[in-house]
Amino acid sequence: MLRNLWVILVLAPRLASVGPVDVVRQDFFVPEENGIRIFVRQVTAKRAARDAPALLLIHGARVPGLASFDLDVPGGSLAAELAARRKAVYVMDVRGYGASTRPKEMDEPAAGRVALVRSNEAARDIGSVVDWIRQRRHVAKIALFGWATGGQWAGYYASLFPEKVSALILLNSLYGGSSVHPQMGHGSDMEDPNHPGHFNSSACGSYRLNEEKSLFGIWDRSIPLGNKDEWRDPAVARAYAVAALASDPTSATRTPPSFRSPCGALEDSFYLATGRQLWDASLIAAPTLVLASELDFWSRPEDRALLQEHLVHAARVKVVVLKGATHFVHLDRPVHGRQILVDEVVDFLSGH
Repeated sequence: MLRNLWVILVLAPRLASVGPVDVVRQDFFVPEENGIRIFVRQVTAKRAARDAPALLLIHGARVPGLASFDLDVPGGSLAAELAARRKAVYVMDVRGYGASTRPKEMDEPAAGRVALVRSNEAARDIGSVVDWIRQRRHVAKIALFGWATGGQWAGYYASLFPEKVSALILLNSLYGGSSVHPQMGHGSDMEDPNHPGHFNSSACGSYRLNEEKSLFGIWDRSIPLGNKDEWRDPAVARAYAVAALASDPTSATRTPPSFRSPCGALEDSFYLATGRQLWDASLIAAPTLVLASELDFWSRPEDRALLQEHLVHAARVKVVVLKGATHFVHLDRPVHGRQILVDEVVDFLSGH
């Protein structure tokens, strides 16, 4: 990891209205060794305080940062809403995702290859961005927010570098709390039929292709209403799909269009889903907020219970179940959990 040296590309700031507060967006690239560049977006209120607390948002296994957290439609930007609540917000893409450098293997056929971008590499990318933000804002620590696999990566990093993390927020993340998982545990197509307990590399290869329809199947099934538009704004859903496909410059070269995502996140998640530990929460020192949507298909009650048991050195621990919310709560309508999510994050970062 590079120390105290960053070559930064700054794109032109732009303004977007979020309620009564304008936010400014600036895009950067933070370089690592071997020519890797990590994309970061800074989102702040137009008149943000210079000492506004810094918060890094970390995406999950498939959809990169901007599509997950900063859609350019009302109700589609968690980053902008948190910036309007006096936070200096950053959104990143782990290598292999979005605008960050992709391993060269992602330009080759995926079948029969080892899964790309495991948790150790994701943690390295998080570390580069954390150090860049610390230097940029002249602070010793910043807060991390991770959604699903992003929470697993954030926890992994926070366990290695507790002195750099001011707060840790995990939304719908696995932790190895059980050996049973209905989606991807034992007996699923993620398990090697010839080697029980091993990840089935042939189920994914080095990366996978994601079509638009794949973004909505399990989301739709999670929503307990026939009319999905009553639960999530169709403009947000459309922007989510458009941004996800636009995150990969090769999407339009395939029919139907599809974006690439590395398979390493799936391999690590399979092991967590079968009860294996990839990191130890007892090493975390930061105040930790564990958020779980009641209708989540990814994390399990056993994950948050084991996290709570292991967080013995965290300065403060709070566990919140978002009643009636789905895995995609930050993209759903405010009345279906999004507003409570934002309030919980802001209150926790304020020390409440």
